[in-house]
Amino acid sequence: MQIGRRQRAGSRLFVVYAIASFVPLAVLGAALLHGYQDQGAARGRDQGRAQAAVIEEMAVAPALSGADLSTGLTGAERERLQAATDLAIFNGSVARLRLRSFDGAVPFSDDGSRDGAVPVEDEAFQRAAHGHVDVRLVDDPEQATDVTVRVLQPIVAASSGQATGVLEVYLPYGEIARAVEADGRRTVWKVGGGLVVLYAVLALISWWTTRALRRHAAAHEHQALHDALTGLPNRLMFRRRAEAALARGRKGDGGALVLVDLDHFKEVNDTLGHHAGDELLRVVAQRLRDQLRTDDTVARLGGDEFGLVLPGNTDRAATVALLGRIRTELAREIVIGTVSLHVVASFGVCFYPDDAGDLESLIQHADTAMYQGKHGPTGVIVYEPDSAQHPNHSLVVQAELRHALERDELVLHYQPKLELGSGEVHGVEALVRWQHPERGLLPPSEFLPVAERSDLIEPLTTWVLRRALRDQQEWTAQGLDWTVAVNISARNLSSLDFARTVGGLVSESGVHPDRLHLEVTETALAFDADAAAEVVHALAAQGLSISVDDFGIGYTSLSQLRSLAVSEVKIDRTFVAGLSDNEQDRAIVGSVIGLGHSLGCMVTAEGVETQDVADWLQDAGCDRAQGFLWMRPAPWTQVATALQNREPVSAGSSDERSAR
Repeated sequence: MQIGRRQRAGSRLFVVYAIASFVPLAVLGAALLHGYQDQGAARGRDQGRAQAAVIEEMAVAPALSGADLSTGLTGAERERLQAATDLAIFNGSVARLRLRSFDGAVPFSDDGSRDGAVPVEDEAFQRAAHGHVDVRLVDDPEQATDVTVRVLQPIVAASSGQATGVLEVYLPYGEIARAVEADGRRTVWKVGGGLVVLYAVLALISWWTTRALRRHAAAHEHQALHDALTGLPNRLMFRRRAEAALARGRKGDGGALVLVDLDHFKEVNDTLGHHAGDELLRVVAQRLRDQLRTDDTVARLGGDEFGLVLPGNTDRAATVALLGRIRTELAREIVIGTVSLHVVASFGVCFYPDDAGDLESLIQHADTAMYQGKHGPTGVIVYEPDSAQHPNHSLVVQAELRHALERDELVLHYQPKLELGSGEVHGVEALVRWQHPERGLLPPSEFLPVAERSDLIEPLTTWVLRRALRDQQEWTAQGLDWTVAVNISARNLSSLDFARTVGGLVSESGVHPDRLHLEVTETALAFDADAAAEVVHALAAQGLSISVDDFGIGYTSLSQLRSLAVSEVKIDRTFVAGLSDNEQDRAIVGSVIGLGHSLGCMVTAEGVETQDVADWLQDAGCDRAQGFLWMRPAPWTQVATALQNREPVSAGSSDERSAR
């Protein structure tokens, strides 16, 4: 339909070009023809002037005695005039000839007629009487359809050299007209042929121009509606197609609108570079295209976010199954350079027209579901009105979190690390919480994923470091000799600026560097290992202790771990939870403990919840542990009180994922 409209518009444009080209050419041809007609008339007048001069000089003047014609003519003069003019009249070179006196009388006429003479008061007669020649094309008074050349000029007698009257002579114009017409025809054919060729050239230029304009307009429209990187429709085209699908949905042809977001995409950009991120997006775009029908719409909305419009997909279970298969396809290994990546995507699904009657609401609902999908086990979430009481989609969370940093709404809770042998606490781990003014105390899972995908992770990490160092000053003043551990993001390891920032904060607080531990996830170390190693070495050079967090679920090679200045390895809770009844987990944890000790590292187990697990870890040689068995995270003052009283602390959330 769009192509047909462009073709019709191009045809109309060509017609306009053709008409616009023809009109000036036609005007030019008419002007040239009129010019040749004017030239023909001028030629007739010039020829008449010359012929009349010859008649006056060779025939009339010699026949006169020199007397004024007002006195009349003698018989001899009349005979001489008649004889001199008869030949000209006979051969047709002169139509009529009269001699006029200055008072208008006609003393001689070739045919003896006095009728039709030019009146004395006529301007032409007066000009001739005063010594000038007047030449005009006039209608023949005897032949109304013919044109003659009328010449009025003074008669100068040969004998006296004085003007004696006025010669009124009529010369035939037919031969001149025919010659002019023949010349005009030849000229018209030549000029007309040239104009036709010119018109054809202009028509060809017009056709080529309109074709080029159509192609340019089509290319411009494609660029305006498609993403340059992936070739997919962009946000504008997505909205158009979604609006059209929603309009059909109101008539009974429903479907699904889906938003897709790639998890941890910013880490790829920040650690491997934007070229790697671009390549990853192109692969994801192609895999999405390959998994859907031609009637479905796949669009890139910006960054790492994609949109799908699936007309006819009203069966919720079937749609979720389809998206699950797509999610599995996206998770297939992608090798970029020498790094192997596995894409994890979150899907938010909203069905039209049941879930919303307008596009803005559909997109907002799908975004809400997609954000919830980042924390669910399947990654594919269908929007449910009852589960969306709070506006928790990413843009809203970003805006609120930015204000939360400005208004100091974040708080730190701490979980102690215990020596498994003695039960002594020598350090605590800082875990960030958000005291939301409307939603209460939020765990990190509610806002950290959004911070990691935006530019908020850096100010958030800086806030956590500054607050943790300030709290450490306070508990040190009360006699508590605890180190403090703070989690840092993969993005923090992409630049040496982070090492300088941490050094400045430590110096500003007055805390000794060895009292601050920085925990880095094993996955973060896998991206751009060289840059991460450089930052880790810069941090360690300042006297800071570095821990590898969530060990066992990432991709850190042994050679890389050996080369890093790491003082602690923390076993991920995934393996610790199954120690009671899973032989494989016990084998893995035992191996990690041995590996950590062989590298000269302290080994700490996370997520310990039962005494049986704690006993097994102690028997296996694990150095330290933390978990709900002893206490949940809480403000440091409550942790201090609980440790003094040896009472479990009940404050905190059941979701205890470390701050990133």
